[in-house]
Amino acid sequence: MGTIELVQGDITKIKADAIVNAANTSLMGGGGVDGAIHRAGGPEILEDCRKIVARQGGCKTGQAVITTGGKLPAKYVIHTVGPVYNSGKRGEDELLHSAYLNSLKLAAENDVHTIAFPNISTGIYHFPKDKAAAIAVKTVQDFLAHNDVVEKVIFVCFDDENFSLYQELLAQK
Repeated sequence: MGTIELVQGDITKIKADAIVNAANTSLMGGGGVDGAIHRAGGPEILEDCRKIVARQGGCKTGQAVITTGGKLPAKYVIHTVGPVYNSGKRGEDELLHSAYLNSLKLAAENDVHTIAFPNISTGIYHFPKDKAAAIAVKTVQDFLAHNDVVEKVIFVCFDDENFSLYQELLAQK
């Protein structure tokens, strides 16, 4: 079974086979972690995103696509679209679960052994951080229990609040 690591910092500096981008459906870059990954990775990431958009028209909420890592330390960027949190009654939990699960499946299909996740949907998409952390940890733990390709998942928290929430959840193992 794979391991889970928790770090606080900048996901664009993480050395892993792949990092996950909390993208928007257009895949054209945006604010928050999405903008930071596109800036740090350079134009190659956007070029790959444009090819994906030309082929399939963006990325739906809960789905994931893979591109080069460009200038990042990671070989790949897996772009996933988390849900915008509204009332919690519009399938947001299931969509967030799908975003993590589809990213992990895509990682395994591409022989990714180490993958780093940001806190998907907890920024401008306003998903409650405690609920989002619980969904992320459970989805990753369940996946690692039944998969032998992905060896390490790194949760990269940008802020203190998310870091504390993940620390608590991972201590309960």
